[in-house]
Amino acid sequence: MGSEQMRRVVVAGLIWRDGRVLACQRRLSDRFPGKWEFPGGKLEPGETLEAALRRELDEELGIHAEPGEIIWRTDHQYPDCDPVELIFFAVRSFTGEPKNLAFAQMRWMQPADLLTLDFLEADLPLVRKLATT
Repeated sequence: MGSEQMRRVVVAGLIWRDGRVLACQRRLSDRFPGKWEFPGGKLEPGETLEAALRRELDEELGIHAEPGEIIWRTDHQYPDCDPVELIFFAVRSFTGEPKNLAFAQMRWMQPADLLTLDFLEADLPLVRKLATT
């Protein structure tokens, strides 16, 4: 058996409200502690991308989201991790009020202010694009 790595697919939501987007900080007990990200998680076997994002946003924020269009895709590999494909969706429609169920903290941010947060490396190209658009 070789050391072939499995590529994981991760979905994330850019949840918008009043021109601001929700950023979430990982807990200190998580991998990449204290880093900021957009909420989401791994695709489970048999799930569509949209179903995975709905499930993750329900688990992490307690909201029922309607994923919109895919706005960014990227491949990334962190040291000592399997490669990951990240797929970011715009989320402009959801029911319920986002509650912090999985993070150290959450912040509604103006896109231009996103660069003040210490985002995960894989998210940085999208963060830079959002901050300068």
